[in-house]
Amino acid sequence: MTELSLPPHLHVIQLSWGYLYSAALHAVVEIGVADRLESGPRSAASLAEELGVEAQPLHRALRLLATAHVFSEDDDGRFHLTPSADVLRKNAPGSMRDAVLMLAHETFWAPAGKLATTIRTGKTPFTEIFGAPFFDILEKNPEFGRIFHRGMAGFSDTENAPIAASFDFGRFEKIVDVGGGHGGFLIEVLGKNPKARGVLFDAAHVLREARIAAAGLEGRCELATGDFFQSAPGGDCLILKRILHDWTDESAIAILRVCRRALAEGGRVLVIDAVIPRGNAPHPGKELDVLMMASLPGRERTEEEFREMFAAADLRLERVVPTPSALSIVEASAAPSR
Repeated sequence: MTELSLPPHLHVIQLSWGYLYSAALHAVVEIGVADRLESGPRSAASLAEELGVEAQPLHRALRLLATAHVFSEDDDGRFHLTPSADVLRKNAPGSMRDAVLMLAHETFWAPAGKLATTIRTGKTPFTEIFGAPFFDILEKNPEFGRIFHRGMAGFSDTENAPIAASFDFGRFEKIVDVGGGHGGFLIEVLGKNPKARGVLFDAAHVLREARIAAAGLEGRCELATGDFFQSAPGGDCLILKRILHDWTDESAIAILRVCRRALAEGGRVLVIDAVIPRGNAPHPGKELDVLMMASLPGRERTEEEFREMFAAADLRLERVVPTPSALSIVEASAAPSR
């Protein structure tokens, strides 16, 4: 068992007010502080004047974040970018700005504040708080839709290349990214496998911001709109990256059955999600699992839980391929005929 670096009572207090860091981070990202520090350190008063906000609250939020190495304050009261603050700039390579705006958005933290209700009832309070289920709000509220899809793209951009390099996609001719968002992952896959062709499959409003043409891949990748509960384009590799964890087991099995019907003979369904390990060690999937429990109907799963879902969808788990990210590639084939 790992020893705590703090006495138990202080450790519990630190966990209890951890949400204050999320709140401060979201606030300074929303008003654009990091972008104003690109040219050099500045005082909170100078930043506040340019941003049209109050200097004292801004200083206090930045001071808290500096204790977590996001920004640093010098002896003259000026704030500097740190490596963790630099990635909050809008135009920074691998910018996490949109990811922070999504992950610390009220649609996630408000239901998390009522987690006891979820534990008592087994249901998220999301609909009670916001008036409709998560994905209904996502479709009906364009502003939140943009925050979510851009956030997911930003969240995924740093992991896409190492995940794509962890699997031999070169053996497939037609790769379909089901619910593939703006196409960040498929772009990495096709870039590493020049003989493969791709299909980016998602809702029409999501594909409006697809990156395929900007990546110069429109000649090898088509865009297809639809509902993955109803159908999916055919191919010998169907990818579900960060999709099944959004849904209950019943809904996830329904999606897998659609993919099974679209799968070419000898093909593979690749589920790219966190695979929860045994034991008490920290794992990002355990954090994400509680996020899913609070706001969505979904969950993160163990290898055995994936095996059971695949079997219910007439698929067979072949192997779990670890990647340098928090996600694994769970490979499935068509189950043999009985």
